[in-house]
Amino acid sequence: MELYTAPPEGSTVICADELGPVIPRTFPPSPAWSPDGHRIKAELDYSRGPEKTWVYGGLRVADGAAVTMTAASRNSDHYQRFLQQVEEANPHGQIVVITDNLSSHNSVSTRTWLIDHPRIRQVFIPVGACWLNLQEGWWRLFRKTAPLSVRLL
Repeated sequence: MELYTAPPEGSTVICADELGPVIPRTFPPSPAWSPDGHRIKAELDYSRGPEKTWVYGGLRVADGAAVTMTAASRNSDHYQRFLQQVEEANPHGQIVVITDNLSSHNSVSTRTWLIDHPRIRQVFIPVGACWLNLQEGWWRLFRKTAPLSVRLL
């Protein structure tokens, strides 16, 4: 929590996570609330296909700026590509990435990649405490208001 309220001098704190897999909606979004005050639920069709994608997201804590990237899968290579975009979007000082313990975040490949990118330091949230990652709240807003409405499979 201290990284959110008192980050190290000259550093940028980024909350990072993946959303997905997602696919474009095959139905219109629900109109919100029914006349009797209940949330309207749309029927979901479950499928997996070539149109699915993952969305990588990083939320800069200081000002709410976001970096997003889509990828066909969730793996170390795509995560490293995402970290590269985070680094390019934040060209000065140390970057502290708060993330979960997903295997692609802590793989040998990612740890090796991070050696060549010493400005980036990862901090892992405790297992089972995803609510500590501010990116989770941003995903909720994203799912509700994204121009291309998406849904989780």
